[in-house]
Amino acid sequence: MVASRTLFDKIWHSHVVVDRGDGYHLLYVDRHLMHDGSAAGFARLQARGIALRRPELALATPDHYNSTASRDVAAIEDPQHRRLIEQLRTNTSQAGVRLFFLDDERQGIAHVVSPEQGLTQPGLTLVCGDSHTATHGALGALAFGIGSSEVTHVMATQCLWQRKPKAMRISLEGTPGPGITAKDLVLAIIARIGAAGGVGHVIEYAGSAIRSLSIEGRLTVCNMSIEAGARAGMVAPDDVTYAYLQGRPLAPSGSAWDQALKHWHSLPSDVGAHFDREVSIDATQIAPMLTWGTSPEDAVAIGDCVPDPADAPDAIKRSAMQQSLEYMGLMPGTPMDGIAVDRVFIGSCTNSRIEDLRAAAAVLRGRKAVVPSWVVPGSGLVKRQAEAEGLDRIFREAGLQWREPGCSMCVGMNGDTGLPGQRIASTSNRNFVGRQGRGVRTHLLSPAMAAAAAVTGRLTDVRRLMSGER
Repeated sequence: MVASRTLFDKIWHSHVVVDRGDGYHLLYVDRHLMHDGSAAGFARLQARGIALRRPELALATPDHYNSTASRDVAAIEDPQHRRLIEQLRTNTSQAGVRLFFLDDERQGIAHVVSPEQGLTQPGLTLVCGDSHTATHGALGALAFGIGSSEVTHVMATQCLWQRKPKAMRISLEGTPGPGITAKDLVLAIIARIGAAGGVGHVIEYAGSAIRSLSIEGRLTVCNMSIEAGARAGMVAPDDVTYAYLQGRPLAPSGSAWDQALKHWHSLPSDVGAHFDREVSIDATQIAPMLTWGTSPEDAVAIGDCVPDPADAPDAIKRSAMQQSLEYMGLMPGTPMDGIAVDRVFIGSCTNSRIEDLRAAAAVLRGRKAVVPSWVVPGSGLVKRQAEAEGLDRIFREAGLQWREPGCSMCVGMNGDTGLPGQRIASTSNRNFVGRQGRGVRTHLLSPAMAAAAAVTGRLTDVRRLMSGER
């Protein structure tokens, strides 16, 4: 009899080219996403006279360094960043890689564009020189970020040496309450297991609360797997997955669709499959979440207070909390609900899809922002759909800036940054020291919570606004 296997096991073992016998495997890579940080990999290939192994399996789009004020390359103020984006166009043209450049409506954040195009599919291995590649696991793929030298290895061989991680399952059961989104679920998960809770593991997210999420919600959850220290995050494919993929430009069609569907149905973890670690969370008890410190694990419910380092379990944690609070300019015991913010950012590969923009617009409709706020769609296609639905008009009437697609203020390496000392309510995935600019203080939250902060000027329980409070 064949032993019961996890989704992760099935994908991993079907992609092993060489088993070295010491825990390391040479894996075949099905998809390689490239962006404006890929120049070093191309340069190494050119220096060695090596051609890109499988250009038809790659997709490139600028996202990190481009300006979100304009789609014009000339609008990029930093000459080095402008050169990297222009180099991406040259490199991909010479190598025969599909490119969605700034003048292409399909351009956007790689982790938004690939699922949107149907390039991300169940059962595939997918890599990118970006830590948040775990996002694509939402469609049942094994996806993870790789370093610069690994990018070169994949470019040259379409394979990659990896040590096999352990398997972990996090089950969220129950129906979340009103106003609770995928971002709240994943922040609650990270607060529970910690920023190192997933180290050495691939996480499979399961349970009724995960199954009830759209693909966009699942993308948000898997995106932040890396913030829990995991190598990757995954959700088993189901009818929601298949409905999302069917008809997308790069998804299988015709008889190939039928064959793919048959394979995809075989992928979910078998009953009785062994996981090295199991975590169960009651989703009905999750409230709107947000961070108070400088790690995604520093998350609490909006109704809670800033924690006291004196309550830390050990001296190391106590010191880390004290440093975080000093940087964030917060005092223990301060209610989270009511902390003033200086700016709001709605965007990033975590929360820039149409579902995210709809959630923010629902809160902003008929209200006015009282602090500077930006909305940055994840791709040109998301932008077009939002404008077709009139969401851009809601944002503009509320006083928010409606920008062009890109990573923007999430990564802060493109001119989109805050000012020292500013407190930003952000839908991005990281609240590290200086992430959004030198001295900037970041609170991570959902798009709806960010919209609530925009119109109140403070961290606010969005459920009050949803109930009609002005």
